[in-house]
Amino acid sequence: MVTVTSELDTGRYLKLSTENVLRELGGDLEKGLSEVEAERRRRQFGPNEVLERKQSLFVKFALKFWGVTAWMLELTMTFSLILDRLEDFYVIAALLVANAVIGVTEEQRATGAVEQLKQRLQVNARVLRDGVWKLIPARVLVPGDIIRVRAGDFVPADAKITSRSEVSVDQSVLTGESLSVQKAEGEILYSGAIVQRGECGAIVVATGGRTYYGRTAELLEKARPKLHVEEVTSSIVRWLLVMVVALVAFMLVASYLSGSNILQVVPLALVLIVFAVPVALPAMFTVSMALGSLELAKKGVLVTRLGASEDAASMDVLCVDKTGTITSNKLSVAGVYARGRFTEDEVVLNGALASQEANQDPIDSAFLEAAKERGLLGKKFEIISFIPFDPSTRRTEAIIRSEGKTFRATKGAVEVLLKLCGEEQLEASLEESVNEFARKGYRTLGVAVSDTGKFELCGIAALYDPPRTDSSKFIRELDSLGVSVKMLTGDALPIAREIATEVGLTGPITSFADIRSELQVNPSEAKTKIEVSEGFAEIYPEDKYLIVKHLQEGGHVVGMTGDGVNDAPALRQAEVGIAVSNATDVAKSAASSVLTNTGLLDMVSLIQVGRMIYQRMITWVLNKIVKTFQVAIFVAVAFLLIRRYVVSTLDIILLLFVIDFVTVSLSTDRVRGSSNPEKWNVSGLVKLSAALGVFTLAELFGLLFIGLKFLDLSREFGSLQTFVFASLFYLGMFTVLIVRERGVFWSSTPSKTLILAIGLDMLVVALLVTTGFLGIPPIPPEYLAIVVFYVAAVSFTINDAAKRFLIRSFRVAD
Repeated sequence: MVTVTSELDTGRYLKLSTENVLRELGGDLEKGLSEVEAERRRRQFGPNEVLERKQSLFVKFALKFWGVTAWMLELTMTFSLILDRLEDFYVIAALLVANAVIGVTEEQRATGAVEQLKQRLQVNARVLRDGVWKLIPARVLVPGDIIRVRAGDFVPADAKITSRSEVSVDQSVLTGESLSVQKAEGEILYSGAIVQRGECGAIVVATGGRTYYGRTAELLEKARPKLHVEEVTSSIVRWLLVMVVALVAFMLVASYLSGSNILQVVPLALVLIVFAVPVALPAMFTVSMALGSLELAKKGVLVTRLGASEDAASMDVLCVDKTGTITSNKLSVAGVYARGRFTEDEVVLNGALASQEANQDPIDSAFLEAAKERGLLGKKFEIISFIPFDPSTRRTEAIIRSEGKTFRATKGAVEVLLKLCGEEQLEASLEESVNEFARKGYRTLGVAVSDTGKFELCGIAALYDPPRTDSSKFIRELDSLGVSVKMLTGDALPIAREIATEVGLTGPITSFADIRSELQVNPSEAKTKIEVSEGFAEIYPEDKYLIVKHLQEGGHVVGMTGDGVNDAPALRQAEVGIAVSNATDVAKSAASSVLTNTGLLDMVSLIQVGRMIYQRMITWVLNKIVKTFQVAIFVAVAFLLIRRYVVSTLDIILLLFVIDFVTVSLSTDRVRGSSNPEKWNVSGLVKLSAALGVFTLAELFGLLFIGLKFLDLSREFGSLQTFVFASLFYLGMFTVLIVRERGVFWSSTPSKTLILAIGLDMLVVALLVTTGFLGIPPIPPEYLAIVVFYVAAVSFTINDAAKRFLIRSFRVAD
């Protein structure tokens, strides 16, 4: 039985030698733990995760009574008590509690949906079990496991390095220090750190809450960028409050001049201001995006930040990595050119010896696969040490012992190996081969060997990563949606142009080296080239961030795909950061969405669903602004005409809940996404809504006239208020059915959920106004029938025609 580790054991294992740690934990560098032993230890130590601290349900519930809207309603309750209007007090209190219960319930559901998606984004670890390297969820690691980490990986548990190699580690999430730290054999890698450079083997010494910092649960935490949704909500609130506050000020002055009791007016004025606040807008946005995220999960897109789907609706530029996204990222040796005394088999063999299978690196795998196909690995080769690829050296190197001889093999960029071998340039025949491979879009690597101290270039090998079969279709579909694609690659310009031509990118393909220098001399010209180019060659990882930044400065909403640790800044900077299916843990945590299938076709679903969500939000916003405009102005103007308020405080409170929160069901409505990127135009929406509100205002005054002159409701003012409340409510419900469709209202059928919600809402209000429940003065059923028939007639004829004319005139919401 292995000794249970404690939080202090990591420090103790740092002092122990690697051999002693292996002995104490029962680790085996050749075979690793058996699955049976690993399962026994998992039961002993528990899962490799730290319990996450979550806000209690009670606190969430209590916070629903804190905020501008809650304060205004609570202030209204206070005035109701002062004025001895207990019915209003009890109804508002009940509605506040109901709102809190509904709000907490919906948040729990939305949080549950996102957590369910995040569980599918578990951090994985490479582990040796039963002599086989496997990729398993990090949460099932146990002390004694032999793991391997490389650049881009999160360290999944506290582990002691066992291999003779150095790694550069970012421990900023643990220590706050931004500088990376070098770690070598015998040192501890701490859970939650990020490997920036190099790779190594290690033995797990502590897991879960027993790790030195216990940060496993925070591996997916990241800085939360401000959502476009928040900016839109703030803008809408400002417009509505300006409109209503001006009218409330007018009402108070008019009441004072007419000799009315100001205290009687204050509760109504406060409630009108509350009505202007789009209380249900955040809930509507959240539910819409949560449902959209669940829909996207079924289509292979995991959304880790809810706002990503809404941002995708506005995205007009997508920057795409060539390797692994446009191409298949399955390299194979397509051609070999031997040099001098060497044969093609020797070139392939030495390239394979300078590779490591455990890394699962595409280039390493291509050489190893080619060597196996040629039967070159039959002899016994002992790898004494291996130096993985490093961007600063641009090559790999291994020291090998075979049949009593020790030699070195290296592979990497041809120009790098030429310098390493002390040569200035290739001979003409070899240069021609390199150029020919480049014209075909092949990637050329040199292979060199040394058994005397000086390296000798033994030949070159061409590797080809062909375009995916669906890449051309993906680019055509994005083009039809108004999204331009820009290909990014570190490969040479000829290769980039070859691949671009094959997938249908016909615009300029530019070397970013030229743009980089031009940014210093002529920034405006450089930015123009970034705008018009459809692809960039010879880029470094940091260039991706610059491209995204400059495109955003040009007014674009940018999407960015990535898979490596160096892509993280660009993924975080882009409005829509997309980690591809084989991305590193760092890239996944920086991105706002993750593809679970290879290729990018699933990105089309993200854009389409995002635009559908946008259309649902537009419908809600239009309906809310129209409703606020008509209620505020109708109440103010009606007061001037009859010197009394035609709705009570309770009526407005009821309208707030029965209209705003029922229309959250718009998040399930059937809609059609636009064929072009969406742009929020709040001022245009306000103008459109105000213009449509003028029509509904005229219709409301028509109903008021009918109630006063033909139904003789002036004698029973309480019944008149109920009649007006019913008119406002039913006109609001029919307005939803009108504005949800940009064409004629019968162009599409509402979703079943929306029809059910509106139907039940109408039935509940019908019972309220005809039975007098909640102390509302009742009206006869035939009066209600007049309201419903009148509102339906004007909505489906006059208002629908006006809506279509106004949308064309203002050029918004179409």
